[in-house]
Amino acid sequence: MSRIASIELDDSALPPPTPEIEQERKVALFDLLEENSFILPKRDGREVPEGPYNLNLSIRDKRLVFDLENEAQEKAAEFHLSLGPFRQVVKDYFQICESYFDAVKNLPPSQIETIDMARRGIHNEGSRVLQERLEGKAEIDTDTARRLFTLICVLHFGG
Repeated sequence: MSRIASIELDDSALPPPTPEIEQERKVALFDLLEENSFILPKRDGREVPEGPYNLNLSIRDKRLVFDLENEAQEKAAEFHLSLGPFRQVVKDYFQICESYFDAVKNLPPSQIETIDMARRGIHNEGSRVLQERLEGKAEIDTDTARRLFTLICVLHFGG
C-alpha cells in the first residue's frame, strides 16, 4: 500500500503546455499511476499514515511541494524541496527534448537514436537528483523517480 493512488499537478499559474509537453505529462501520469513505489519512512519517531497516497505536486514560493494525504484524506506528509538542484538538469532536459522532437520530424532513425540516448541520460540524472532530495522524506524506486521528474519538468515549464 506504499504507493501513489492519485496525483494532482497544480499548474494553474502556468501557460498552456505545448502538445509535446502535454503528451509527456499524460504518459508520465498514466505510467506513474499504473505502477509506483512511494514509501514514507517514520520521522522523529512518529507513525506515518498508511497509503496509498494522494499526491498534490506544486511549486510554491519557488519550492517544489509534495503534499500527501491518505485515502481517508488525512494529512500524511508535506515537504518542500528547493528548486535550485533541479534547475540545470531541467533546462538541459528541455533543450534535449526540443532537439529530439525536431529530430523525429526531420532526421533519420540513427540520428534520432543518438539524441534519444542523450535524452534518457539527462532524464536519469534528474531522477537521481530527485531521489537524493527526497532522502529521509520518501523512498522511491527509479521508475517512480523518472516519472515524477517528468512531472517536475512540466511544472517548471512555466517558470
